[in-house]
Amino acid sequence: MTGFSGVVAGFIVNVDRAARQGQGLGDVLANYFSLFTIVSTMLAIVALSVAASWAMRNPGTSREPLGIALAIAAVTGPILLLGLVYNLLLRGLPSAVALGDTAGIAMLDKYAAEVLHVVLPIYFMLDLLLASRRRALPWWSLGVLVGYPLAWTTYTMVRGERVGNPDGTTPWWYPYPFLDPHGAGGYPSAFLYIGAILVGFLAIGTMIILIGRYRERRALRHRAPAAHGPLAV
Repeated sequence: MTGFSGVVAGFIVNVDRAARQGQGLGDVLANYFSLFTIVSTMLAIVALSVAASWAMRNPGTSREPLGIALAIAAVTGPILLLGLVYNLLLRGLPSAVALGDTAGIAMLDKYAAEVLHVVLPIYFMLDLLLASRRRALPWWSLGVLVGYPLAWTTYTMVRGERVGNPDGTTPWWYPYPFLDPHGAGGYPSAFLYIGAILVGFLAIGTMIILIGRYRERRALRHRAPAAHGPLAV
């Protein structure tokens, strides 16, 4: 629910800003729900809801199904990377449109930023390190963990040329400047960033798998009931 409240707060902020700038509400909302942060958060909400539902139906210490473990891991990487990027590079850098926010909208904007880029990353890190029924993942799952970011990037690059900026300045729109091939560096610069992002997701995905496999091996050594069964390879 906390993650959903952050999405709703950001939704209200974007509606208010669109109205103030006379932008088309439909385009603004379509762009909002195409942001990597929002898409990742919505997927995280779904994954956590499914995992919680399974846990309530299956009390005890048995490990969760592989599908749930993959879904949780697939959203953990994006949420963690978003938290790192925001807190290391973007914190304290408001956009120009934010300067015209009312006190209430500014408060909602800050709430959304903190929930989506601080609270959720902390939660998923704790889940990765401490969740008692989390299943270790096989190495082939690394392809699944980078599949979602690649799918989103492909969608974004294709969509970017087909939608105009809501403010009417350009016939294209990209959610992040470094993905915009119309900048000074053109497509080579955009693809360089995409390559760097892919490397980042490969590194985070590898970390997630290693942590899960280490925790399961340690549980097996201590004969933990939650770790019965062979370690996937």
